[in-house]
Amino acid sequence: MVKCSLIRALVVAVGMAAAALVASPANALVEININKGNVQPLPIAVTDFLQGDMGAQVSQVIAADLQRSGLFAPISKTAFIEKIANPDAAPRFEDWKVINAQALVTGRVTQEADGRLRAEFRLWDTFAGQQMAGQQFYTQPENWRRVAHIIADAIYKQITGEEGYFDTRVVFVSESGTKQQRKRQLAIMDQDGFNIRMLTDGSDLVLTPRFSPSRQEVTYMSFANQQPRVYLLQLETGQREVVGNFPGMTFSPRFSPDGQKVIMSLQQDANSNIYTMDLRSRTTTRLTSTAAIDTSPSYSPDGARVSFESDRGGKPQIYVMNADGSGQTRISFGDGSYSTPVWSPRGDLIAFTKQAGGKFSIGVMKPDGSGERILTTGFHNEGPTWAPNGRVLMFFRQAAGSGGPQLYSIDLTGYNEQLVKTPTYGSDPAWSPLME
Repeated sequence: MVKCSLIRALVVAVGMAAAALVASPANALVEININKGNVQPLPIAVTDFLQGDMGAQVSQVIAADLQRSGLFAPISKTAFIEKIANPDAAPRFEDWKVINAQALVTGRVTQEADGRLRAEFRLWDTFAGQQMAGQQFYTQPENWRRVAHIIADAIYKQITGEEGYFDTRVVFVSESGTKQQRKRQLAIMDQDGFNIRMLTDGSDLVLTPRFSPSRQEVTYMSFANQQPRVYLLQLETGQREVVGNFPGMTFSPRFSPDGQKVIMSLQQDANSNIYTMDLRSRTTTRLTSTAAIDTSPSYSPDGARVSFESDRGGKPQIYVMNADGSGQTRISFGDGSYSTPVWSPRGDLIAFTKQAGGKFSIGVMKPDGSGERILTTGFHNEGPTWAPNGRVLMFFRQAAGSGGPQLYSIDLTGYNEQLVKTPTYGSDPAWSPLME
């Protein structure tokens, strides 16, 4: 994997005091309150960065990121009146107000003498006539897409007041071949579906990959040598190790918020229970003890509680317990079956898969079970995973009669659903934290 070293600094504009032009979101006119329900996308103009093809490509990635969030509506470049010739100078704000561009992004990409790229941008509030932000980044040319994602994150944060999620990756199961001879490989990609890299060769079945919250590490289940085991994979080195050798099947592994433990389900005879393993001492602790199937555990972001799926009441439902296994309480009571609960990074919601009426839905509810909302329904939807800012979910869907599953994202309004294109079929996505 190519390592990316980025230097972040305020842009120093020739002949202008950049800091004096910066307006905070509280003082600027341009602002999105993403806590007030359905939000009308903000019209924003993202100009081609100077110079050449690389600048245009960077701006295209920025605009695509912002549009996919559902909070921004990039204006067609055919509507632009002013052609930006000097991104260091203030634009003609009236030209941008005419086309209702409430925010404007300008910038340039240049190559330094040492071969590195320097990408710089300015974010302008056109109605206030002020610069809201300006930064520059240095990186190797092959990492230009990551710089674009970081700039999109900076714009998102400046206007919404919350962290973005564009400079992230997703690990998933890449599926290829016929249904009779399906090849499943562990793969990783940028959150927009680009820069896909295979992590396993497909010789063994892989399932349920999950990112570490603190390291460039993935845990997953594999049937290597016909033995179902939980593995840890170091993304930087490719080194793989077995978490532990347990009798029966181990599945649904996830990290604790501090990355020091893995919580998983261990099958014993006809039932399964939930255990944790300390990754330093390799000691295990049993959290549930029932004659049912307890699986799909997920920690709350503070590590104090765990959500999980159990059929102890007759069909799969969502339960919540304390991190030590005490206080096990059922929280889902709607029609149908509930599975794959995943706690939001914000701690305010739990995402789930619901099966009812012959269809599969992706929804969210509060940790006490109240406020259940269905975001999307289809023939087969499953496996939600949260973006690190807790505003967007990714899941996989297999349409009726299709050859295989595909990855989709959807925001918490349920209106902004997007296909995440991959060259193969894709399932079991897991979103990374923001990259360092």
